[in-house]
Amino acid sequence: MTFHFKTLVATAALAALSATAFAQAATAPAGTNTPGIDKRQANQERRIDQGVAKGTLTPREARRLERQQAAIDKAENKAKADGTVTKQERRRLHQAQDGASRRIHRQKHDRQNRPASAAGN
Repeated sequence: MTFHFKTLVATAALAALSATAFAQAATAPAGTNTPGIDKRQANQERRIDQGVAKGTLTPREARRLERQQAAIDKAENKAKADGTVTKQERRRLHQAQDGASRRIHRQKHDRQNRPASAAGN
């Protein structure tokens, strides 16, 4: 009886691991995983949102920065389209993110703040 229980538990664990591995493989082909790029993209979008919330970004600055982030996302999707993200494509994406990060910093610290009456919204 103990042997059957152990076999059943081992089989269930193996099935769960297989399902997880299959789900990961189905969501992104092997050469298109870009977790570092995705994490950085999310961080930069969070920085833009913080700037809007604190009033250090004007609505116009925020729109422009968000458009730049959308362009980077579009470039990432284009790089993934053929099933692999090459070293050169990754380098271009990182360079685009470097530039966007610098622009976010400059815009947040350029002393062009949202008017005080609008900052409380």
